[in-house]
Amino acid sequence: MPPKANATSEATDDYLKAILELSGEQELRVTSNGLAERLGVRAASVTGMLQKLAVQDPPLVLYEKHHGVRLAAAGKRRAWELVRHHRLLELFLHDVLKYSWDEVHEEADRLEHFISERFEDRVAAMLNDPEVDPHGHVIPHRNGAIPFREEVLLARLALHTPATVSSVSDRDPAALRELRRLGLVPGVKVIVEERNPNSRLLVRMEGRDQQVRLNNELAAHVAVSAN
Repeated sequence: MPPKANATSEATDDYLKAILELSGEQELRVTSNGLAERLGVRAASVTGMLQKLAVQDPPLVLYEKHHGVRLAAAGKRRAWELVRHHRLLELFLHDVLKYSWDEVHEEADRLEHFISERFEDRVAAMLNDPEVDPHGHVIPHRNGAIPFREEVLLARLALHTPATVSSVSDRDPAALRELRRLGLVPGVKVIVEERNPNSRLLVRMEGRDQQVRLNNELAAHVAVSAN
């Protein structure tokens, strides 16, 4: 059984990464309920953890009861470091160890907390300093910088607007398998040709004669960029 300190460190990492993801590019405050839902824990447990993270030296979060939480500078650095670890690991597992793209997220989630900076650098060098992971997500630079990329969810793409699949969510293995089956993978050019009252989209992919039919739930896993 690992020491309790390691388990606490993993829990801290999970909170920091969840806050980063939920706050978005605008770094909005994240509610305790939102964190509880993302992490699968009770709201009271979230409050206790946020209070602990806020009084560390240096503080990892900026927390005000009833006003939500944001990452402090130290928490933001650690969160982006975890994102870099995770995405490099996903690519390493996919390209080197030949995991399928619906398997890598869970393995990377386990490993991201523990790899050293030397290991991270060697993985990056082996993969020729990659820019994106297997799902199209941008890999942050070693210094924490991350290139901006304008994306919109396929479910919200305006009709008849040419776009390219830029990334897909890695959180749902079943959705990833279905997207692979349909051919909706990063780099594919698409146009939404129709939306019907049943919340279904008709999507045409470049090089295919037939449209692909998918619901908004699945389309919400796909992000696209304008051509």
